[in-house]
Amino acid sequence: MEKHGGNITAFAKEIGCRVEEVIDLSSNINFVKPKIDIDFNRLNVSSYPNYDLLYQSIATRYQLKTSQIELFNGATVAIHTLFRELNLNHCILYAPLYGEYNHSAKIYGYTVETINRFNTIEEDIKENTLVIFVNPSTPDGEFYQLDKLMQKWIDKRCTILIDESFLDFTPHDSMIKYISTYEKLYILKSMTKFYSSAGMRIGAIFSNEKSIKKLKEKEPLWKISEFDSQYLQSALQDRSFIKKSNQNNNHAKEELITFLEKLSFIKKVYPSTANFILIELKGINTKELQKRLASSKIMVRNCENFDFLDNSFIRIAIKEPFKLNILKDKLSKISI
Repeated sequence: MEKHGGNITAFAKEIGCRVEEVIDLSSNINFVKPKIDIDFNRLNVSSYPNYDLLYQSIATRYQLKTSQIELFNGATVAIHTLFRELNLNHCILYAPLYGEYNHSAKIYGYTVETINRFNTIEEDIKENTLVIFVNPSTPDGEFYQLDKLMQKWIDKRCTILIDESFLDFTPHDSMIKYISTYEKLYILKSMTKFYSSAGMRIGAIFSNEKSIKKLKEKEPLWKISEFDSQYLQSALQDRSFIKKSNQNNNHAKEELITFLEKLSFIKKVYPSTANFILIELKGINTKELQKRLASSKIMVRNCENFDFLDNSFIRIAIKEPFKLNILKDKLSKISI
C-alpha cells in the first residue's frame, strides 16, 4: 500500500515504461516553478555552508525574526525531531492527515488519539497533550478557521503543532500570529511543496525564541546543503512567483473540478484550497481506477491508508493543463 505519492520509479517499473513517460498526478508538488537565477556549476561548495542569508530570506517572507526559525533536512525530519524533543506521552491527531505523524508518535512512545475532522473538530480533549492539525488539510485540501479551536487548545495548556505546508497555495492567514503570545505553539512548513523542489530537502519550524533555542541546542551544525540553501534563497527572490503560481493552480483546479463533478462514477469531489483534490468514488474502487489509468501511464494517489478513508478515495494533484487534459480524456472513456 502506498505510503506517499510520487514514487514514479516504482510505478514506471511496474507498468513497463520509462520514468519520463509517467504522468504523475499523485505527488502534490507545485507544477509551477519559481525562477532560479543560479549557476550551480559555479557554486562554491568547498566551504561549510552558512545559513544566515537563508534564515533572513525565510524570515522576510513569513514576517518572522530569524530567532523564531529552525531549519531541517525536510519537514519529515522536523516532525521526528519535534516529537523526540517535546518528550510528551500523548497526542491527538486531527485526521486524516500525513501518515508520518502517526508513525513518529509511535516511534517515540506517544499514546495516539485520532479525531475524525470530517465529522467534527469540536470533541473534548485532554489537558497538556500534543495536538496536531494540518491546515490546509491532507489529503483533501480543506482550510479551517482555527481561532476558536486555538483558544480551546490554549485553555487546555496543550502543545500545538500546526502544519501549514500548503498554506502558501491559499489567500488565508497563518497561525504565526499566535507565536508571540503562546509559548507552546509550533508551526511546520515544508518549504519544498509550494516552491516545487521535493528533491531539495528543507523543512522549517516556527516558534517563539525560547523554544527554537531549545531545539537548536541538540541539532547538528550543518544539515542542509549549499545547493538546497541557494535554491530556496533564489526561489524566494522571485517576487512574481506567488501570484503566478496561485493563478495557474486555481484555474487548472477549477476546470478539473467542473469536469470531475459530471462523471457518473464520482460520488463526491471535496472542496480544496490546496493544489490537490480528494475524490470519493462509487461503483469502482481505487485500485481498479488506478489500473485503468495506468494503461495511459497516469499515476494517482490511493488514499485508503489514511485514517477514516477506504478504497473508494483517490487524490489527484493539480499539474500542467496538458497532463490534466490527458486524464480527462481517459476518465471520460471509463464506463462502469
